[in-house]
Amino acid sequence: MLSMRRGSAMLVAAALVLAVVLGGPTLVRLITDWYWFDALGYDVVFRTALITRLGLGLGAGLLAVGFFYGNLKFAQRGMVPDPVVVRLGDRNSGVDLTRTLRRLALPAALGLGALVGFAASGAWLVVLAFLHRTPFGLTDPVFGRDVAYYVFTVPALVVLHGFVIGAAMMALLVVLPLYILRRDVVLLGRRVAIEPSAERHLAALIAVLFVAVGTNAWFVRLPSLLHTASGPLFGANYADLAINIPAIQLAAVTALAGAALVVWGVRTHRLARNAVVASLLYVAVSGVLGPVAAAATQKLVVDPNELVKETPQLEHHIAATRRAWGLEKVQVRDLSGDATLSLADIRRNAGTIRNVRLWDREPLLQTFGQLQAIRTYYDFVSVDDDRYWIDGEYRQVLLAPRELNTASLPTRTFINERLTFTHGMGLTLSPVNLVTQEGLPVLFIKDLPPVSSVSLQVTRPALYYGELTSDYVFVNTRQREFDFPAGDENAFTAYEGGGGVPVVSSFRKMLFSMRFGSLKVLLSDDIGAESRVLYYRPIRERVRKALPFLRWDSDPYLVIAADGALKWILDAYTTTDRYPYSQPAADGTNYMRNSVKVVLDAYDGSLVAYAVDPADPILQTYDRVFPGIFKPLDDMPPDLRAHIRYPDDLFRIQTALYTTYHMNEPDVFYHREDQWQIPVLSRQGSGRDPFLRHMVMKLPEEQSEEYILMTPFTPRQKENLAAWMVARNDGAHFGELIVYRFPRQSLVFGPSQIVNRINQDTEISRQVSLWDQRGSEVIRGNLLVIPIEESLIFVQALYLRAEGGRIPELKRVIVAYQNQVVMEETLEQGLERLFGGVVGGAPRTVQAAAVGAPAPAPTVAAAAQVADLVRQAAERYDQALAAQRAGDWATYGERMRNVGDLLRRLRELAGGGS
Repeated sequence: MLSMRRGSAMLVAAALVLAVVLGGPTLVRLITDWYWFDALGYDVVFRTALITRLGLGLGAGLLAVGFFYGNLKFAQRGMVPDPVVVRLGDRNSGVDLTRTLRRLALPAALGLGALVGFAASGAWLVVLAFLHRTPFGLTDPVFGRDVAYYVFTVPALVVLHGFVIGAAMMALLVVLPLYILRRDVVLLGRRVAIEPSAERHLAALIAVLFVAVGTNAWFVRLPSLLHTASGPLFGANYADLAINIPAIQLAAVTALAGAALVVWGVRTHRLARNAVVASLLYVAVSGVLGPVAAAATQKLVVDPNELVKETPQLEHHIAATRRAWGLEKVQVRDLSGDATLSLADIRRNAGTIRNVRLWDREPLLQTFGQLQAIRTYYDFVSVDDDRYWIDGEYRQVLLAPRELNTASLPTRTFINERLTFTHGMGLTLSPVNLVTQEGLPVLFIKDLPPVSSVSLQVTRPALYYGELTSDYVFVNTRQREFDFPAGDENAFTAYEGGGGVPVVSSFRKMLFSMRFGSLKVLLSDDIGAESRVLYYRPIRERVRKALPFLRWDSDPYLVIAADGALKWILDAYTTTDRYPYSQPAADGTNYMRNSVKVVLDAYDGSLVAYAVDPADPILQTYDRVFPGIFKPLDDMPPDLRAHIRYPDDLFRIQTALYTTYHMNEPDVFYHREDQWQIPVLSRQGSGRDPFLRHMVMKLPEEQSEEYILMTPFTPRQKENLAAWMVARNDGAHFGELIVYRFPRQSLVFGPSQIVNRINQDTEISRQVSLWDQRGSEVIRGNLLVIPIEESLIFVQALYLRAEGGRIPELKRVIVAYQNQVVMEETLEQGLERLFGGVVGGAPRTVQAAAVGAPAPAPTVAAAAQVADLVRQAAERYDQALAAQRAGDWATYGERMRNVGDLLRRLRELAGGGS
């Protein structure tokens, strides 16, 4: 007996040691995460999550321990007249297995309770969302419950039922073998003999299991019918309403009756038989009767009359999908379809023409990497679209941050990677449409440190937080911090921001050494109390850590603030997969809102979350759970708010759904009479979304250019254009979705047809074939669909890259309109050839400006006109600055637009030069 007690004590001690060993790193990570959240100002997220996790884990764990220990002690009460003895070796004495198992009751209960507690702690967000749930104000058409019931309550019920069913099942699986081992349950031929107290115990567990299964069917399985696939729709169909709902309700009642039958079996001493009968009845009703009846109804009643039977459900499905994905707010405008463009139309839309995007992201990224990386340890990860007022003109630009790639450092040591090389440097910015004489992009901002040739300035170029940054670095150490290469020498800097966590003490230094798994952190004399450690530096990882309950867009982008600082803007979504009757995306999500935009400082890592859609019930729920972390969008600085945009991922899903869900009528929807598709080109390398484009353009019936996100639609399995959809980004129109539809009876060439016409043009084919010989490679840019008034032009850039080279050069621009296709050196020349005249206001070309060709001397009259225009431009510019200081952004925009118009008139007087 003494040896057995020692064995139990050793087992408990081993478990404690294992917990310390495994829990040590977890504890260190927990403490250092606490420091990080506190320094970031998001300690409410950390504190709320931690307290809820601990509360759920301890509460569920203690309940489970008590439940399992009580069951184990009850099952092992009293003496065993014929104990099971395990003989060890040749000795006569043996080990009483039943007595040994009795001593293991507490360790086993603790182990099972720990598992349950750990599993329960993972449901912390589900529980918090349930406790702070916000009504949607919309009810489902079947049960009449608010949508919040399905989004917040049902997940909590899933957790609760899972806890009860799991605990009852585990207890049953543990105590039944014990009773068999103790001879309290004995198989006698075809009947089972059960000791009375054991029978009552087993009956109680089985009854609890039946009750939990029955309530789960009623409260979980029934609601799940409203967000599962069924026939031609998503949600409950005719067979579900007629058969499956009554069948599930009957199954729930059968389970409750089964519980009663099990309890009755104790009085009649027929527990085993009654339990088997109850189980078979439940399986027959739930797994056989319901599915067979539903399948028969579907086959014999619904399929022959599917449209008639499913029309009400189709109406629910269409309406719910449009609401859940924000498609009910799409504005539809019809185009005439027979509009013909003239030279006057082109000139009237000069702002659109000036911002036609000739540079694709991939060729430009390669070019930036070759021309502007400067050093091997710098890298350009991505190219972002944006728009700025530059020298009084509203321009679309492409920019790429120059990030530090520590994997490419010539010497990778602890000091180099963690103390010296700590940040990237600046960015490269180029307009979308300007090209030098050599076919390279014109760079408005370039070099190290960043030098700007326009009114846009970068005053704080260091990038401590980005898409490529390493996990952690130390700043304010005794090592000099590299800033940027300056000729034959290097420039060094000292970190002046408040980012990161102060080291402060040797204790923290030890914790960080354990956190990062590096003894060098602890032993380094360069890291002192005044040093700061920056971690969670990759921006996606950083925002996911700070706001773990949001889903993030895949394309964060960098913005130059008014003071010259660099800020990242990231779009976040609130989502659910339980919206009744809504069509899901590929990952199961069937409701999405771009409710939050986060601004993250690239220098100090601070982040601010702004509520873009404060009416969203899911966001309101999270705001109740984590009070104070979401700021009103009106609090965002105006210079940053001017750069927010409609998120790509949401627009991509919405446009894909809208190809079908623009059909409102159930019969049209069912027959797919007017289904669209997003054009697809067979050419390889055209990217995932070759027609999803940001552009600056003037929409039909609008007065000025604006920044939009656009994609075209073609009829299903057809190539002509059916419509195009835009998401507006500027000012009061932010977030508006508009679809411009062409008449069905008119033929408007689509992208595939234009590509075919380009390929069939003999002049273009001959020139491309000539270039695409050994020694060079022709890269076709993405085909751009450019709406002008109520018509379209198509533009495609051609790049030439030498064999083995990595710098694509833009050599030609193809322009297509209706049945005409031309290829010229510049977009302006192509438009002039198509429309027979000088395109006023468009940049004439870049090439002349790049080589510095002298302009002709002006006449006296022209000089006087130029002087007057310069005076007017100066006045408008002063007025714009005054409006900016007063915060009157509408007047500021109008005056800057005036300045831009005056500058364009000056260009025209100069003969189209710069």
